[in-house]
Amino acid sequence: MEQQAAIRRTIAIVVAFILLVIYGFIWRMNQPVIMNSEQLRVNGAVVLDQPRIFSDFELVDHQGETFNIARMQDIWTIVFFGFTNCPDICPTTLAVLNDTYSKIKDSEKEKLQIVMISLDPERDTAEKLAEYVPYFNEEFIGVTGNKHLIRRLTAEINVAYNKVPLEGEDYTIDHSTQLVLINPKGHYHGFFRAPHSETMLRSTWRSIYSTF
Repeated sequence: MEQQAAIRRTIAIVVAFILLVIYGFIWRMNQPVIMNSEQLRVNGAVVLDQPRIFSDFELVDHQGETFNIARMQDIWTIVFFGFTNCPDICPTTLAVLNDTYSKIKDSEKEKLQIVMISLDPERDTAEKLAEYVPYFNEEFIGVTGNKHLIRRLTAEINVAYNKVPLEGEDYTIDHSTQLVLINPKGHYHGFFRAPHSETMLRSTWRSIYSTF
């Protein structure tokens, strides 16, 4: 009997040890990988040496609510500048952002919002953005408004774009493809270079917010 009890205790200890190792492995896999500035750059993320303060603005989101700097405080914000008539880059980028956002933990989603600001406010009304942006993810926010405020904002955070005439009165917009990162203080913190991938965006953002 004593021998059987000893065997059971040994088995219990071995099983507990194995479970502890597995738990430790899973826990470690879920922890952010902390990268230095050079490692972030290699993975497409550029963090400014000094976050930049930019001018406040008053735009409108796809639900008709005011969107300004206050909406980007106390939370990280990834901003994509695009437009709904964009044939390729914009839908591809929004799809990658959806993939990224969908794969982070719920506790991380509470710390991050994804915003698309239209570079074509003349055609991209709040109603049109309400049809377009939630198609990629219902949590994403579409923003439009005064074209002069959008032009000033993009100039202050180094996003270039240009209206390009097509046939007749039609036109398209050439624009920068970087994703702008705004920190919880509402300051321009850095950007993610294209081409974008879910793995790189997720790992670099986790590193940045974990060390903020």
